[in-house]
Amino acid sequence: MTTTTELTMLNGVNTDGVRGAIDTITQDPSHAKTHWQVATQWRGGFRSDTRVTECTIGGQRVAKDFTIRVDEPLQLFGTNQYANPQEHLLAALNACMIVGYSALCSLEGIEIQALSVETEGDIDLRGFLGIDSTVKPGYDQLRYTVRIKGNGSAEQFEKIHHAVMATSPNYFNLATAVPLKSRLVVE
Repeated sequence: MTTTTELTMLNGVNTDGVRGAIDTITQDPSHAKTHWQVATQWRGGFRSDTRVTECTIGGQRVAKDFTIRVDEPLQLFGTNQYANPQEHLLAALNACMIVGYSALCSLEGIEIQALSVETEGDIDLRGFLGIDSTVKPGYDQLRYTVRIKGNGSAEQFEKIHHAVMATSPNYFNLATAVPLKSRLVVE
């Protein structure tokens, strides 16, 4: 969304590009529309492969070519070849927040020296296995710690921390009930 040939980079983030995108979307909200999709195939047992072939950003199709492989640990009767769905879910939350911290720090002119997010949660398998209907099949809560080091002040990092919690799509998706609309096709 920017046409400048010399880019302003901070923390590996093209700050001119981000500012240009903000300006473009502010002037024309149609550029804000995105669409994400994946297709997952069963590979036997508890293994699956998810293909990511495209997304749409601002009305433009973006070709992609990624495979996300998923499995379960041996203790949950998988082959332990890949991270399981819960680990991918937590990784997606962390990675989304990392994008937010990177972007906001860069836009504020803060150089990041170190940044990590550690997230954990507990699931009681009695809910998942249908043993006890009073037990939730998912998390009661997720706990996360953000560690950040850079040339910003504590107040700047606190402001950015709150902004990330207010604007991270995956933080929102996990913190807020998102309606799921299903369709079953039996072939």
